[in-house]
Amino acid sequence: MRQLLLPLAAIFLSACASTPIPPADPQQAWVDFATPTPGAKLVMAQRLDGKALDDGRYFQVPSGSHELMVRFDFEVYAGAGLGGGLNQPQERTCFITLQYDQFQAGQRYRLEGRSLGFTPNIRLYNAQRQLLAEERSVNCIP
Repeated sequence: MRQLLLPLAAIFLSACASTPIPPADPQQAWVDFATPTPGAKLVMAQRLDGKALDDGRYFQVPSGSHELMVRFDFEVYAGAGLGGGLNQPQERTCFITLQYDQFQAGQRYRLEGRSLGFTPNIRLYNAQRQLLAEERSVNCIP
């Protein structure tokens, strides 16, 4: 199953990469993504207020309260292998939900995916780099 998902994800991402990101609507809030830690590979929008999105490269939301679900892919080194070396990295995929009640139209936000070992973390920041929200629920595979 996982072997099938990786090619499908690659096709989806290549299709998105060829389509330009639309301009930010000043009547909505814009959420960018970042993966600043080593091993972090991908943060992608999955659902907004329980509804699937057509383009996972960003969130654009009206003012007010919203629930964001993202897919966060990162690598984990499971431990020492034979001969004392590290095993090959294991890719981990997590679906993480975050709730924020005060999105403001015309503002830009940054959602960062980080990991510490097997533990993922998603944080939402405003333009002044103030922490606004962290994950509410995490569901990882494997």
